[in-house]
Amino acid sequence: MAATRTRKRSRSALFLQKPRGTFHPRVQKVGPEHFGIVSVDCAKARSKWMLCDFYGNVIVPPTIVAHNRVALEGMVAAVRQAMTSRDLQDLLVAVERTGRYHRPVQRACVAAGWDTRIVHPFATKQFRQASDPGNKTDDTDLVAIHRAAVNGFALVDPVLDESWRTLQLVVRQRRDLVYKRSLLCCQIKEHLEAVYPGYAACFDDIWDSNIAILLVRHFASVEALRAAGSDGLSTFLRQQKIRFQQRSLQPIVEWAAQAAAGEVAATRHRLIAVSLLDDYLQKTKEIQALERESAGLLAQTPYILLMSFPGINVVSAAEFAGEAGPMGHYANSRGITGRAGLRPSRSQSDEVDHANGPLVRCANRKLRAAILRIADNLIICNKHFGNLAAGWKLAGKDPRDTHVKIGLRFCRIAYLMVAGQQVFRHPSIKDRSYIIDKLNAFHREHETPMGQTMQDLFAAIAQIPKTAHADEAKPLVDEWQRIQAGRRRGPQLLGDILPLVLARLGVGVVQSTTSGEQDPK
Repeated sequence: MAATRTRKRSRSALFLQKPRGTFHPRVQKVGPEHFGIVSVDCAKARSKWMLCDFYGNVIVPPTIVAHNRVALEGMVAAVRQAMTSRDLQDLLVAVERTGRYHRPVQRACVAAGWDTRIVHPFATKQFRQASDPGNKTDDTDLVAIHRAAVNGFALVDPVLDESWRTLQLVVRQRRDLVYKRSLLCCQIKEHLEAVYPGYAACFDDIWDSNIAILLVRHFASVEALRAAGSDGLSTFLRQQKIRFQQRSLQPIVEWAAQAAAGEVAATRHRLIAVSLLDDYLQKTKEIQALERESAGLLAQTPYILLMSFPGINVVSAAEFAGEAGPMGHYANSRGITGRAGLRPSRSQSDEVDHANGPLVRCANRKLRAAILRIADNLIICNKHFGNLAAGWKLAGKDPRDTHVKIGLRFCRIAYLMVAGQQVFRHPSIKDRSYIIDKLNAFHREHETPMGQTMQDLFAAIAQIPKTAHADEAKPLVDEWQRIQAGRRRGPQLLGDILPLVLARLGVGVVQSTTSGEQDPK
């Protein structure tokens, strides 16, 4: 019997450079003296740049370039001339990230066909302090940017196309409006408390009540509410054609009967509150419009499959998709969590090793926030993850550690779903959610126009694997049967689109066909 030979696996070489900053094979190919590096230190209205070879020999000294088309074209022409005169056969541009001010130079260099990379200001600072401690100038920054690029800290910046960039901007605008609306809620409550002490306690949620704000606008004081009484309030609401239950007025009447008087200048407090209420309602409309838009953009990406994950809906899936970007940018799920900084910091020296410190500071904070918000949703709305969190709480685990662990598990599952083009499957969760049913319910709640609803549903169907079409159709068939039997109240526009959606899913429904002839009746 011949002896079996075990083939040793070749191990990849260990590089000190970051993976997205490596370009040294190109340097070896043309030679260090024939490889140029353009370093750019950006400011608001102008930048400073210089051209050196790989060894650091200065070819073009530090030069100022204004952020306009003529000046940038002049910079490109000067670099091309220097490349010809010094026989530079390859080139790399290292631009320091400076808010948004580095974008004009970056776009001009990309348009010139050059490999343009980004250097983080932290890298510039570390390489500058090593040689010029306490001395910061544009020239010393240029030298530091060159050193950072040579050592692999000029990183390739992933490029997002217009659809992904639009989705990112939409979800960030919505999140910004949500924060501003939350601030308005606090301000409004403060002013209402000055006019109507204790009024907000009459409602489970004053913002979800359809009568709370209306009464504030019409009745100028506690005395006016007390004088109106139950009958006066009922008459007013009926005149305004507002639906309400009589029992919902009882807490207001009881509160008004014993409420304390308002503060000094209560009239001005009320005017401020009403003005802020108008702003609150306007921001609410804008948020709903952005949510409808994000649903349409989400439906055109594989991230729509995340809605089959119990506990995840349109808003959370869109936020995660907008911040994460195309899944092709990640080799595995650890790439997502690494970019989000969902890992502990470590401090080790000799035998002292603090391996489980706080989360690393340098990370994409918006992506981290999106993941942790999803972790919150899963703990509340997903029984499996809720049970895990409850068990860890009984074991005395830190709640922050619990959220991070659930976020890590979500990223592993999300990567498999989006990259693998498959719906949710989990051995510990029996049932999954239905994407089309969730998306349809979302558009009904947001009163989306029928045309956009149909467009988004069809786009979502195109992203769902065909093997899952039959399962996706089950809740829609049940809804169609309820509509046909007349057991569903409210608007029946859903009955007009369900046959078309089911047809796209490959499921037919029994219905009469239109012959084109007029009904004799």
